[in-house]
Amino acid sequence: MSLMIDCRNRVAFVSGSSGKLGGTMARMLAEAGADVALHAFSRPERLRPLAAHIAQLGRKSCEIQGNVSDATDVARMRAKVEEALGPVDILVINAVSQLRPWLPVLEETSDRLQDQFNSCSLQTLHLTQAFVPTMCERGWGRVIGISTECIMQLFEKQGAYVSGKRAMDGLLRVLSKEVGPDNVTVNQVAPGWIHTGETPDRSAASLAYIEKQSAMGRRATDIDVANTVAFLASDLARSITGCWIPVSCGSVQPRV
Repeated sequence: MSLMIDCRNRVAFVSGSSGKLGGTMARMLAEAGADVALHAFSRPERLRPLAAHIAQLGRKSCEIQGNVSDATDVARMRAKVEEALGPVDILVINAVSQLRPWLPVLEETSDRLQDQFNSCSLQTLHLTQAFVPTMCERGWGRVIGISTECIMQLFEKQGAYVSGKRAMDGLLRVLSKEVGPDNVTVNQVAPGWIHTGETPDRSAASLAYIEKQSAMGRRATDIDVANTVAFLASDLARSITGCWIPVSCGSVQPRV
């Protein structure tokens, strides 16, 4: 087997492609040879330069706007993707609702908790139910959920966010056992506080995070996360499933 990350002849769907991390993952999958369905919820104009870049790589893409927390909308998006690119082989579950400010549990509201559950867990349910059955039928597929270091750190004021991501974690771990016999792998990539700019962030908050959390004296980048996603999407990772993989310069370290 070649050590090249090869996603040729594959179709990927990346939810939240309009965000910085989502866009980087979509580009990386295209650079590895995949055609990519680009998704946005509220900022579809951000997909256009990304689609142009993918076209320059000689790959195909389609732009889709919709609510990944709504089953009917997801079914509509699936039909559009399959019409434009064909069945999805690689599903990257990345979109998330950003709640600010974070609140202590004793001040949290049910509406905000429901928002995070919908964004993380319902998205996972609807996207996997829409796209994974055809992966199982074809005997090949990759599901990659984007998690967070926060579900291990359990810091103050992260209750709603952590609850949503932990619910997502449970669904994906169970799914990995259910679809493993069909040669579909299910994994999660957990970024730390990643750096997405052209130059390193030297702000006081960044330096404090590095000093307290990083085992490598720096923060990981969106490219580091995208590299891990591309690896998991390839045949190089064919025997890896049910895993939660931090890309955080050692800020969290799962133990056996």
